[in-house]
Amino acid sequence: MTEIWYPIINENMCSECGECVAFCKRGVYDKSSGNKPVVINPDGCVDQCRNCGKLCPTGSITYMNDDTGWTPPNAKAD
Repeated sequence: MTEIWYPIINENMCSECGECVAFCKRGVYDKSSGNKPVVINPDGCVDQCRNCGKLCPTGSITYMNDDTGWTPPNAKAD
């Protein structure tokens, strides 16, 4: 188990769809203060859960301290 695990949103890639906000029932994200979702409750994220990252249509979500080599399935190549 990692000491710190939470999602990081690449704001340049985010399409503001809100799928991460709608999916996460643990209150990790908020979209009420603007169009782009923000991580407001990082402690609510389940350790090693990557479901919102898998759902993100633009591959904008990665995770703090994820050293597994996982990449978002919808990430665009540079």
